[in-house]
Amino acid sequence: MAVRCKKIVALYLLFTITFGLCFFHLSAELQRFEHPTKSDGSLSFLVVGDWGRRGAFNQSRVAYQMGRIGEKLDINFVVSTGDNFYDNGLTSEQDTAFEESFTKVYTANSLQKPWYSVLGNHDYRGNAEAQLSPLLRKIDSRWLCLRSFIVNSGLAEIIFVDTTPFVKAYFTDTKDHTYDWRGVHSRKLYIAKLLKDVKLALKESTAKWKIVVGHHSIKSVGHHGDTKELSKWLLPVLQANNVDFYMNGHDHCLEHIRDTDSPIQFLTSGAGSKAWRGDIKGLSRDGLKFFYDGQGFMSVQLNKMDAEIIFYDVFGKILHRWRTLKQLHQST
Repeated sequence: MAVRCKKIVALYLLFTITFGLCFFHLSAELQRFEHPTKSDGSLSFLVVGDWGRRGAFNQSRVAYQMGRIGEKLDINFVVSTGDNFYDNGLTSEQDTAFEESFTKVYTANSLQKPWYSVLGNHDYRGNAEAQLSPLLRKIDSRWLCLRSFIVNSGLAEIIFVDTTPFVKAYFTDTKDHTYDWRGVHSRKLYIAKLLKDVKLALKESTAKWKIVVGHHSIKSVGHHGDTKELSKWLLPVLQANNVDFYMNGHDHCLEHIRDTDSPIQFLTSGAGSKAWRGDIKGLSRDGLKFFYDGQGFMSVQLNKMDAEIIFYDVFGKILHRWRTLKQLHQST
């Protein structure tokens, strides 16, 4: 019996080492990855979404500016908010779109850091399992995409949430699209389990900053607008557990909206390539602090005292800068 237990432990350690990242206990079903802060205790990263178009629609220009800002900020990693490969995700682990839209586009030295990614609705239209496959890490070791998971630095805990299954229309009104629901056997049970896992992870978190990342917007004045299912089910969980930021893509714009009922800041970074000029639902919304309907990306800088969010356009110009003081609970 003791020999058998030793073999099991050895296999577990081998899996952990092979995967190449620190693999800790499960918070329910959410895998947890540790990513240390810098030596001074700070953390910085870039956020980009809706990008994978083989460099077209200014994807390469945005990538160049990301590399420049990434070097300036000495980023720890990059967050992708989904819709990683257009128009219909990847066909398989061997799909050349992975290298043509990712590896060969984001070539700057500063971007050779882990890319933590979630799936978007366009990714589900292809072979969703392919993007989740560890085989892609053999092609490009930066890539890490799971349905839902946690990245923890101690200073900040980032919970990545698979939001596409929340949207009922993807099941009932597919508009000739085919979605890969192999990992979602029952939408109702999947959502209930995921909400339970997210709630538990947030409740247990001792991080200074709590961040949730999903593909779909909770609040937006862009083309898609609010995602009613997330407003109904996910938002109350975030509000009840002192989440600081919800970051998303889906709308091809850059956007900052302050929640009127809690301290949550809604940050949209879905402008990694093709943008939707002039597609706006209205700029008079309560809490709207910034909106830009062009291409670009976002940076996040955190320490124990404060956070700074900056939005950049395709030329690297700063469009919007926002800072909040954590301990004083006030924003500037």
